[in-house]
Amino acid sequence: MGTDTAHGTAAGATALADRKREQRGWYFYDWACSVYSTSVLTVFLGPYLTSIAKAAADADGYVHPLGIPVRAGSFFPYTVSLSVILAIFVMPLAGAAADRSGRKKPLLAIAAYTGAAATTGMFFLDGDRYLLGGLLLVVANASLAVSMVLYNSYLPQIAPPEERDAVSSRGWAFGYASGSLVLLANLVLYLAHDSFGLSESTAVRICLASAGVWWGAFTLVPLRRLRDRRSASAPGDASAPSGTGLRQLVATFKDMRRHPLTLSFLLAYLVYNDGVQTVISQASVYGSEELRLDQSTLITAVLLVQVLAVVGALTMGRLARAYGAKRTILGSLVAWTVTIGAGFFLPADSPRWFFVLAVGIGLVLGGTQALSRSLFSHLVPAGKEAEYFSAYEMSDRGMSWVGPLVFGLAYQLTGSYRDAIVSLVAFFVIGFVLLARVPVRQAVRDAGNPVPTRI
Repeated sequence: MGTDTAHGTAAGATALADRKREQRGWYFYDWACSVYSTSVLTVFLGPYLTSIAKAAADADGYVHPLGIPVRAGSFFPYTVSLSVILAIFVMPLAGAAADRSGRKKPLLAIAAYTGAAATTGMFFLDGDRYLLGGLLLVVANASLAVSMVLYNSYLPQIAPPEERDAVSSRGWAFGYASGSLVLLANLVLYLAHDSFGLSESTAVRICLASAGVWWGAFTLVPLRRLRDRRSASAPGDASAPSGTGLRQLVATFKDMRRHPLTLSFLLAYLVYNDGVQTVISQASVYGSEELRLDQSTLITAVLLVQVLAVVGALTMGRLARAYGAKRTILGSLVAWTVTIGAGFFLPADSPRWFFVLAVGIGLVLGGTQALSRSLFSHLVPAGKEAEYFSAYEMSDRGMSWVGPLVFGLAYQLTGSYRDAIVSLVAFFVIGFVLLARVPVRQAVRDAGNPVPTRI
């Protein structure tokens, strides 16, 4: 008996050590790819690609990709939209293939290194190569979306229910810490490019390419530590054809109809996350156009948000341990409502108060995203992790267009960016109501998963 107990204790300790090692490896994919979102998408690529398109434009300010007349200033957002459409078709295919085969790691490697290579290739964007820039952006963005489906789907497999909030929060914290570190280095290079003997264009291209090199280099860590699992709950031939992306997407949502409470959570997430994403994308417009702040102030605010999002993600992870993920998310939505409402009253020409707004956003940003991911992981039937997370990722990346539309309409109707920014409060209020109505314990049981003590 004593020997058996000793063997059991040793085996348990080994399993715990292996799980912790795999979790640490998982964190590093957030560390690897978040640099792309921060430095490339949020700061550098939009203005730079727009300037390249303008250099290639005709006398009327139009470029002509595939013979289609497009205003040079619209080329970047149109390209982002195209990448989202591509991702919507590819994500369900990748998710279903990963679940059927149980081989997520090779698919993660393909997606990650395709995206990293495209991002590194942005070093060659000079002159009037706007078409090359558009192609690389579409490939990188779609690859990131697919890789995040596969990455997120590991969460239910590497963390038992009681650990998921903390593990998800640490992953987001790693990502924001990485984004802050590289963005700071990029800003030093960009602002002091003359001191390094570089032109402004060359400095930007180095910043863009460095994100791709960083993404590819640190992806090696999760690829070494994560392991594939064949789920007994996911029957089917791995080589079976899955049809088109659209057919697979329809099939995924048909399957999700058997879990209506999971769909209810996704609806709530879609609404409040649309508000989150719109605040991220439009805050700089509000700062520059309404508050008359310069570019250096806006970039500093972005960096401040990134740093504080690390603190916010870890703090809200601890709160979830005491109060449950659902209550903590609901509390964060209240905080979002207060923060965005306060943004309406910010005085113009006052960077200090804009930084206060950035502090409020940073403290709730990471935690809201991290806990939403961990809560959804409890609502996914075993064996369908990647497939369901493709729907989740589509809600995150593919459906966040209503918020910008509301923001734009509010400005068009009122002529005031203050009214436009405060219109986003509706997303957090409606999201709060929808999430509050989801009985998450019942949703976890309906998905066939064990119910954590606190959720």
